[in-house]
Amino acid sequence: MSTDRMGQDGASVPGAAGNTGAGTPVESPGAGAGLVQLITPSGERVSHPEFDPWLQDIADEQLCALFEDMTVIRRIDVEATALQRQGELALWPPLLGQEAAQIGSGRALRQDDFVFSSYRENGVAYCRGVDLTDIVRVWRGNASSGWDPYSINMATPQIIIGAQTLHATGYAMGIQNDGADSVAVTYFGDGATSEGDVNEAMVFAASFQVPVVFFCTNNHWAISEPVRLQSHIQLADRAAGFGIPSLRVDGNDVLAVMAATRVALDRARRGGGPTFIEAVSYRMGPHTTADDPTRYRDANELEDWAAKDPISRMEALLDRKGLLTAELQQQVRDRADAVAREMRTGCTTMPDPQPLDVFKHVYSTPNTWLDRQQDHYARYLASFGDPAEAVSEEGAR
Repeated sequence: MSTDRMGQDGASVPGAAGNTGAGTPVESPGAGAGLVQLITPSGERVSHPEFDPWLQDIADEQLCALFEDMTVIRRIDVEATALQRQGELALWPPLLGQEAAQIGSGRALRQDDFVFSSYRENGVAYCRGVDLTDIVRVWRGNASSGWDPYSINMATPQIIIGAQTLHATGYAMGIQNDGADSVAVTYFGDGATSEGDVNEAMVFAASFQVPVVFFCTNNHWAISEPVRLQSHIQLADRAAGFGIPSLRVDGNDVLAVMAATRVALDRARRGGGPTFIEAVSYRMGPHTTADDPTRYRDANELEDWAAKDPISRMEALLDRKGLLTAELQQQVRDRADAVAREMRTGCTTMPDPQPLDVFKHVYSTPNTWLDRQQDHYARYLASFGDPAEAVSEEGAR
């Protein structure tokens, strides 16, 4: 297997996925050999001459911080799932099992990089510094978007599968025109690679060699369809058809993900164009809380992947290094509980939106067409005998 995949500019990406052979099917393109792995499931640190230099700043303190990050976002996920089951949220898309992919990549980003995500990257949002209440605002039905994108340099989650890749590529074209060295990073799942938007985005990204990283979390299931049905080759190999170099990493290995993301970011900053990263992980829970994965997924498969759990392997690594002390474990638990409390309180005390709030933030400047609609709706509301809201809005205008 080749260890380098060449881009259009002739630059190679270390550890890039090798070609399995055109049209040659493999039993499971989501598993198998060829993964860059720096931490084994048993917690052993594996040396890699090409990727180790990208982790020279990751000392014991940083390892403990990454362990805390992954534990915290799992706690966020568990708490949000509980909130949905208790009727406080309408829906929730769990990220259980994908913590390493999100934290490893999220912590590799610079503040001026811009993220375009799907609906599942709440761990990346946490890395960007999102207000915890904003994570659940949309899922509670209190707002049409979760946060101000420019406050954390992360667009609000995209529900339309794969559409965010087009947004990221367009943004990256703007970065290129501005002559900046920031990078656009877009996250999507294995199912999105079958969407036209993703393929069109990759065509433009390759054609103009823009600074964008396509981060595909291959969690093996596009709702109820397995990845092996969508692709008879590894997903990373698809990028070669667009002239985009690719990296295929163990998505449950936070260090491998971080190193691969840093490689791709560095390449983009130096004018080397786009990179496609396939982070091979597993969706341990349902697609959303409206899904029942037991109807289509083998319990044995879930058990096999549970043995590769990203947090458990990080715990094992810290234990091998003598860092997994009782004090650290208590510190991490306390932080996770505090974050969960903050999010739950913000969710349950969130004020209900007022009827006329639907007109807010539609346009950035006053618009007579929208004002006319708002006036008509205010009069309609007043016809029910409670004109207070309409009067206050008209007075403000």
